[in-house]
Amino acid sequence: MHEVAIVQTLIEQVEDEVTKAGCAGPVTRLEVVVGRLSGANADSIRFAFELLAPDHALIEKAELVIDEPKAICRCLACQAENEIDELLPACPDCGSTEIRFEGGQDLLLQTIELEEESS
Repeated sequence: MHEVAIVQTLIEQVEDEVTKAGCAGPVTRLEVVVGRLSGANADSIRFAFELLAPDHALIEKAELVIDEPKAICRCLACQAENEIDELLPACPDCGSTEIRFEGGQDLLLQTIELEEESS
């Protein structure tokens, strides 16, 4: 399950970004984009996060929110556009193999929210 490695990298990235910003934390919420064609499974990322987060004080109580954008299959032959969840060999409308996939391939950290400091 390569999602464990993805989450380990995510945690490192969050720790680096919080340190660069000069903040102490803790992180309350993380928003991540996991496109349907990214090759990563959102449920497996959630599971790996639940396993790994408790070992990291900065994110141990953080909520993980995952956006899973679909991709668009654009047919160059019939000009059809279809939202898809997985790669297709041909256009669902006309069967042409002259297709292009757009979007849905992202795998990125979108937002880090930190607990507000009390005065």
